[in-house]
This record gives sequence, C-alpha cells and structure tokens, in this order.
Amino acid sequence: MTVSDDVLAEQFAQHRSHLIGVAYRLTSTLTDAEDAVQEAWLRLSGLDEKRRAEIRELRAWLTTVVGRICLDRLRSATAQRERYVGPWLPEPIVTPYGTPTSDDPLDTVVRADEVRMAAMVVLDRLTPEQRVAFVLHDAFSVPFAEIGEILGCSESTARQHASRGRRAAAEADPPKRVAIEEQRALVEQLLVAITGGDLDTVVRLLHPDAELIGDSDGKARTARRRMVGADKISRFLFGLADAYGAHRIPAGDLVLVNGDLGMAIADVPAEEGYREISRRVAAFAVRDGRVVAIYDVVNPDKLTRLRF
Repeated sequence: MTVSDDVLAEQFAQHRSHLIGVAYRLTSTLTDAEDAVQEAWLRLSGLDEKRRAEIRELRAWLTTVVGRICLDRLRSATAQRERYVGPWLPEPIVTPYGTPTSDDPLDTVVRADEVRMAAMVVLDRLTPEQRVAFVLHDAFSVPFAEIGEILGCSESTARQHASRGRRAAAEADPPKRVAIEEQRALVEQLLVAITGGDLDTVVRLLHPDAELIGDSDGKARTARRRMVGADKISRFLFGLADAYGAHRIPAGDLVLVNGDLGMAIADVPAEEGYREISRRVAAFAVRDGRVVAIYDVVNPDKLTRLRF
C-alpha cells in the first residue's frame, strides 16, 4: 500500500522525541541532534514507494539512520575538539524547575537517567565507534549486525566496541540521579555556606572526590582546568566569592539541567570592587549525600536556547 507524504510525516512525528533522545546521547549537542533528525526525515521522505514499502519497522529504521548520521558528526567533532580551549562539556538541556513535565521533545529526553550531565560526560570520553555501539545497543536495543553496518565493521567488532564502551562507563561510575528535593537541600546548604564564608561546611558538603569542570572555549571566565578534590574546590569557590561578590553568587534561578537541579545565571554587571559575572548554567551531581560534581557551562555558543 502506498503511504502518502502526509501520512509519512505524521508517522515520523510520532518518533521525533525518541530520535532527538538518540541523537543527543550520541552527539551531546542539541543542534547536531536536531540536524540529524531533520536529515533522517529528508532521507525517509526522499525514498520512492518501493523502498518505503521495504521498511518493516519505521522506528528501528529511523534509529539506525540517525545513528549513521551521528557517527559522521562525531568523527568530525573529534578534530574540532582538539582545538577547543579548556574542558568540553555537553550542551545542557535546560528546562523549568517546579513545573509539570510536558510532551515537548526536550522534556521527554531529560526524563531518561542516561542523559544526566554526569552520564553524558562519560560518553564524551568514548571513541565515536564505542559510543555509537554502546548507546545504540544498550539503550535502544539495536542489533549488533545493524550496528556493524553503521560502523562499517563486522558484527563481532561492533560487539567489541560496545563492550569497551560499557566497560569504560562502568569504571567511570557516574552518580545515579537522586531525588530533586535532596539535590535542592544540598545545593542550598552549599550556597549558604559559601556566602557565609563557612569553609569547613563547604568542605563537608563536597564529596572527597568532587570535581569541578568549566566549559568556556576561552570566551568567558571559569575554571581553566578540571579541578578535583573537596579542599581545592572549596578554596576556588571562596576565591570566586571574593572576586565576584559573595552576595551576588546565589542570584540565579533554579532550573533543571538534563533533569537534575541546576542554576541559570544571567549576566551581572561589574560593580565597585567586583568583576562582572558572565551568563552561565551550573549543574550539580550528588553522591552519598554530598555534591560530587559541579559543571559550569559559560560558553555562549551552548547557551543560545536560554530565555533569560
């Protein structure tokens, strides 16, 4: 039976949220994810009637197509990131805090535990082949035979890529998502301690293995290198309080960043004795009742979707 373009577009729309989720997990950027999904639609709509009729399961076909497109983008991004200034973080998905979830594709994507910032950071450490094989198989049940076709390798080699990606993710052991109320209580205690100059409490609230990662590409001020250790991070945070004004640090709005608690901070102009604060999104991860990671995204290219 011939499928009209209108019917095909309606069928494609039913899978759009799923495809955005696949593409974001593979590329870590919303622009690349949306471009990949649009390219998948163009490829689908460009098929003749015979080839459309050969598609047995549209969702699976589209997932494979998006995976192939994202692999190309990942390989191109590898060279681009070598020129990136400082650490690189995934583009944050920022959604409102304290409002019911909707059917917006991004709201749907961030419900998945696998897209929290801590998990996405781990994916960015994998090779493109490992990432595609691991994500497509473990998260979306794509058979290794099809993954091998995407990667241009044998089924057994595709299995090896997924196994290495899985092992790397397990060894990194990103913290699981905890209840948002627990996150908020902990972050608020941390901010109160910073603004109050209580170094001992800040150290206590930070996990001993805590890390702070700033992403700027040299376009705004943040930590220049990945910072590890509660004591080191505490002293860095107090240095920020002195330079930017402790009274201005909590001036942001609570938001959800990839489904976890975060803060969105608008540009704050300089005032006497204090530097200006650049527009940014800060995300937090929690382990064992302490903050184990702070992700500070200040690269303006990754904040274009924010509405403040």
